[in-house]
Amino acid sequence: MLDIDFVRAQFPAFEEPSLEGQAFFENAGGSYTCRQVIDRLVRFYRERKVQPYAPYRASELGGAEMDEARARLAGLLGVSADEVSFGPSTTQNTYVLAQAFRQWMDPGDAIIVTNQDHEANTGPWRRLADDGIEVREWRIDPETGTLDPEQLSKLLDDRVRLVCFPHCSNVVGEINPVAVITAMAHAAGAFVCVDGVSYAPHGLPDVGAMGADIYLFSSYKTYGPHQGIMVMREALGRLLPNQGHYFNADSLYKRFTPAGPDHAQIAACAGMVDYFEALAAHHGVLGETPAATGAAVHDLMRAHEIELLQPVLDYAAAKNSVRLIGPADAAMRAPTVALEANVPGAALAAQLADHGIMAGGGDFYAVRALEASGVNMDRGVLRLSFVHYTSKSEVEKLLDCLDQVL
Repeated sequence: MLDIDFVRAQFPAFEEPSLEGQAFFENAGGSYTCRQVIDRLVRFYRERKVQPYAPYRASELGGAEMDEARARLAGLLGVSADEVSFGPSTTQNTYVLAQAFRQWMDPGDAIIVTNQDHEANTGPWRRLADDGIEVREWRIDPETGTLDPEQLSKLLDDRVRLVCFPHCSNVVGEINPVAVITAMAHAAGAFVCVDGVSYAPHGLPDVGAMGADIYLFSSYKTYGPHQGIMVMREALGRLLPNQGHYFNADSLYKRFTPAGPDHAQIAACAGMVDYFEALAAHHGVLGETPAATGAAVHDLMRAHEIELLQPVLDYAAAKNSVRLIGPADAAMRAPTVALEANVPGAALAAQLADHGIMAGGGDFYAVRALEASGVNMDRGVLRLSFVHYTSKSEVEKLLDCLDQVL
């Protein structure tokens, strides 16, 4: 079982007097930052805030730490170091990728997107229609929010070049079978781009084992600084046109990052791996490979989250005054729970704040998914999202407070 006291001791936010007595349930918008990341960020700004990769000590240390972050994250993700790159955000990374595909594809080619996505992932791809690319929509079941792979099979043919879908939605929460969907797309001759922003906080996946060609997530939602992290497998990365400086075209991790890198934040991302490895060591589950360690930490996080999530889902399912979006089985979803009520979600979030519950209300840039689910967009939803550092007592407090405001 997850040692919650050890976990919370790794996050300075739980020692912060201004946050005392408040329970954080808007983690889908961004997580607390672990101590290891903060320490590395402070050290970089104090000791290594110079142009990296020059032949003097501070610069050598800064560059080495940036390389360390890339290599160690790649190990956890089951890919090579050159296949991991950093950008200012996942939104920006997706936009750059869309421009690469815009150049590579021909009019009449097709891509598949879903209406389960966060707009930052689906919007840039949909704009390819302006250049004659056919955009096909894989639609959710309006009752369940589910993406049915059988419906995807009806959209696949030899004109499809790319299938874009979320690992899980930031409102529906259901975990999509990435390996199954990827195999279907590959069999039809298409590549896949997986938006992992809403899934990665609950355990970094083994991207290599899943087979995805592109996997995107955000470090500020996975206990780190504000960076977008992108896995681009080499076969596809070498095929797509270079979007970076022409003289960096031979470097895979620079081909899709035209902006100058944030040296300090990239270096601090190594602290995310420090944290995951500290969790593994404390619980005695360090693996023989970094990917095995990542898998063990993933399972620790998910087991704890599932245990805490099921009472929240049971509560929502039993309440006539709210409608739960997505599955009622905790094992099938991430602990990101969207509730529709007969009052605006933002108003409910404001009432919960008065009780020491930090939550959010609105559409969360998932307008297409909520509209497809029949949600009244004038009200939106209340979103309650947590991660592995959430305690059982905080969940109990949440349920008590929901009783008072609903």
